Amino acid sequence: MASESDKPKKCHILEIVQYSCETEENQRGQVVPHCFPIPRLFKLCPGRPAVEITTMSKISETGEIEIPSDNTELPRGKPWHEVHVYPE
Repeated sequence: MASESDKPKKCHILEIVQYSCETEENQRGQVVPHCFPIPRLFKLCPGRPAVEITTMSKISETGEIEIPSDNTELPRGKPWHEVHVYPE
């Protein structure tokens, strides 16, 4: 009988929603924010950095998501300590 540690570990799909906002003036002359959601999808597999798969996925107008198959070659992810930070 196989133990829990012998079972292959599964990848997980994670979603975050970021927002892009602009300001606009309403009818009363007040400046108000107008924001649009931007869903982002990531694939997280044990022992590997998370990789963004948003552009590889199909998202319908109704919000239904078609995730790429496990056979799809993913972009190379980087651990956070390898990510280059640009000065502002």
